[in-house]
Amino acid sequence: MTPEESLRLPRIRYNLGEWAGAFGDLGTLIPFVAGYIVIAGMDAFGVLFSFGLALILAGLFYRVPFPVQPMKAIGAIATTQGASLAITPAAIGAAGLVTGLLWLVLGLTGLGQKMARLVSRPVIGGLILGLGASLMLQGFRLLATQWVLGLAALALTGLLIRRSPAVAMLALLAFGIGAALWLDPTLGEALAAMEPALRLPAFALGALDGQAFVVGALLLALPQAPLTLGNAVVAITHEHNRLFPARPIGERTVSVSTGLMNLGAATLGGVPMCHGAGGLAGHVRFGARTGGAVIILGALLLGLALFYSGSVTTVFRLFPTPVLGVILLYAGFELVRGVRIAGMRRAEHGVLAATAVTALWHVGLAFVVGLALQYLLRPAKT
Repeated sequence: MTPEESLRLPRIRYNLGEWAGAFGDLGTLIPFVAGYIVIAGMDAFGVLFSFGLALILAGLFYRVPFPVQPMKAIGAIATTQGASLAITPAAIGAAGLVTGLLWLVLGLTGLGQKMARLVSRPVIGGLILGLGASLMLQGFRLLATQWVLGLAALALTGLLIRRSPAVAMLALLAFGIGAALWLDPTLGEALAAMEPALRLPAFALGALDGQAFVVGALLLALPQAPLTLGNAVVAITHEHNRLFPARPIGERTVSVSTGLMNLGAATLGGVPMCHGAGGLAGHVRFGARTGGAVIILGALLLGLALFYSGSVTTVFRLFPTPVLGVILLYAGFELVRGVRIAGMRRAEHGVLAATAVTALWHVGLAFVVGLALQYLLRPAKT
């Protein structure tokens, strides 16, 4: 997006670019949602319904393709260590409540904004650079699961994306769906057997108890906090204001919306959610320019929840892992190319590099490392 284009922020649209950009964050959404449902035992309806509702509200409020993503630290712990740590769906719901209350308080009191203002430009740049590189590496890992299919998908996208990002995304999705149906003959039969079954939202907090709150707060919500501040508050605010300077936002607004959507999700049986800089980059890279993209994605998820929540794993089979890898790869590249280092001192270059390298492993730790170096290497007062 050029500065001139971003300054002319339009009304919410639902054109081809918005439809294509709506799928620019599938590389993050599908793996985590599938893990929550299949491994952690979450009810597909609650997960999909809360995501759909949050996406629609985000699009209407922010009026740009402001993403809603699964909280990655919580999702990783719940899906990889859930059995050994006794993490239940109730504990995941409790984590959402604790997380929601935390960010709502930080936002309403202004503490979150004050914390964010302590972060220097090199630390922000390092976080964004590390996030972008991490997404690209994850994209290559997903490509490697089926190299031939992945390289074909990458070549197709690379051929089209400079001419039309929207056409590139739609062609990539069509290619992926065709490949999925060809490689798995049972998929067509499974899709044909799907039947709509209407479900409505229900209160989902009845199973919470003291143990669920302790596990959710200490094992899930606490490890997520620095990651959320670094990526889902500081980095996305910076990235949003770079792309859409005509409608700037502050960390306080992002903190409050993060808190509200997590309280709502926990009530509906959803999972902890956040706004991530990588998601914004993915939506924009494939053509989204307004809130229409996330509203479209939210509406599709709501429809899936209301009528086909029992068949969601079948629907997800339409998107082969290498295709999701291509989406992640381009989302990461969009983040990386937005980092600007001009005007930084040599010591600030070191802070940026150290933060970025650490972010390849853990964004929350990178945030802490960057802050420490920022103050250790600051110019001496004369």
